[in-house]
Amino acid sequence: MRKLSAVKVDPSRLKIDTLFKQAKDQIAAVNTYASHARQSKLQMMREVRLLSEQEETLRNLLDHPQNLALLTAHRIDKDRLRIFESELEALLNTSRQVLVKARESFDSQLRIQKLKDAIFLVNDRLTKSKKEGAFASLIAAKSIPRSLNCLSTRLMEERISNPSEYIESGEVAPEFEDPNLYHYAIFSDNVLAASVVVNSAVANARDPSKHVFHVVVDKMNLWAMRVWFKMRPPNNTTHIEVKAVEDYTFLNSSYVPVLRQLESAKLQKFYFENQMENATKDAPNMKFRNPKYLSIMNHLRFYLAEMYPKLHKILFLDDDVVVQKDLTALWELDMEGKVNAAVETCFGSFHRYDNYMNFSHPLIKERMNPKACAWAYGMNLFDLDAWRRERCTEEYHFWQNNNENRLLWKLGTLPPGLITYYKTTKPIDKSWHVLGLGYNPNIDREKIESAAVIHYNGNMKPWLNLAMKQYKHYWTKYV
Repeated sequence: MRKLSAVKVDPSRLKIDTLFKQAKDQIAAVNTYASHARQSKLQMMREVRLLSEQEETLRNLLDHPQNLALLTAHRIDKDRLRIFESELEALLNTSRQVLVKARESFDSQLRIQKLKDAIFLVNDRLTKSKKEGAFASLIAAKSIPRSLNCLSTRLMEERISNPSEYIESGEVAPEFEDPNLYHYAIFSDNVLAASVVVNSAVANARDPSKHVFHVVVDKMNLWAMRVWFKMRPPNNTTHIEVKAVEDYTFLNSSYVPVLRQLESAKLQKFYFENQMENATKDAPNMKFRNPKYLSIMNHLRFYLAEMYPKLHKILFLDDDVVVQKDLTALWELDMEGKVNAAVETCFGSFHRYDNYMNFSHPLIKERMNPKACAWAYGMNLFDLDAWRRERCTEEYHFWQNNNENRLLWKLGTLPPGLITYYKTTKPIDKSWHVLGLGYNPNIDREKIESAAVIHYNGNMKPWLNLAMKQYKHYWTKYV
């Protein structure tokens, strides 16, 4: 037992084992940092290259035959051990210096990457919040306020309570078809909005008895609208015709493309899906997911010549406008054979045709100029004789049928209007029609007050709580 315990281990053998272990530990450390840098996709390519070179150099030193022989030799070559130790120490010192720099860079890059991830997450949440806010704003803008809903309900109560007061003769008054009078078309299911348009136009007309208003409404709101104008006529001389869109029997799905398209299951899903995450997934075109853009009420403007076959000219007014001046001068305009008189909206590169249509589609590319100037709906004088001559309704049907899959333009009525009346629109002075009171808080007051018609286009309609206070009084004084 004493002899066994007295056996001594060669210290050179221990040194060799220690040196090889140090080298392998350093290789493992080098590989760990290089692997993390690669997996994290950090911007450390120089450090990765240096670490890879250190790993390769250390392995070459360990795998050198003379150095491997030190592990198995019965008698250790002291000179070779000293050379190996010296070379390894030099390599380890260099490798540790590289590793220290890599660690500093790695930690900095890791912090940067974590910061980038945090910024991305915050930005993603912000984008989602913006979409949800825009969706909520859209709902607020398109919903019917309780006060307006109650107004329609009370008007219907009046009709039911006093049916004898509201009996329709069924005869068409001659004024409604007299081409020598000034005719207006207003398509709306909003009683208060339609009444403001009529009231403001009548209040500023030089001779109200020569003005005829054709109000078209959906069947559900027909009697509410009729009762309102019966109870609150703007005066005793102005002529107001209130009809339901259903009275125009030719407007059916066999003739009207949008009605036929609305029967498509794909389009119904696009419009009527109620989940907010689906409704907001196409944020730039979110507003076009409102079903009104495929409503026949919104597309009646393309059937004016057929709805009023005995008229020569008619002025189309949106229900979110206010008339501030006598408009009869519009009927005296020289239309130069054009169909549509409208205010142009382009400036610089904005509001050009390529902002509204897909010019990568050959049908659009071959027939339209992408830099043609767009114009505004809301106040448009239509020469119905020129309309019939140019076959505008047929032109509109051609384009609407080709856009069932929404590849030519997104949705709405302005793009098909721009196409239908391409090269048949006469620009008129901008003072006739000032836009933006429903979204732009910075319109010059003098510009507003000198305008013939002001337009609350946008989400902030004057009958909503969203309305901008500085513009609201222009509308409320005609309520």
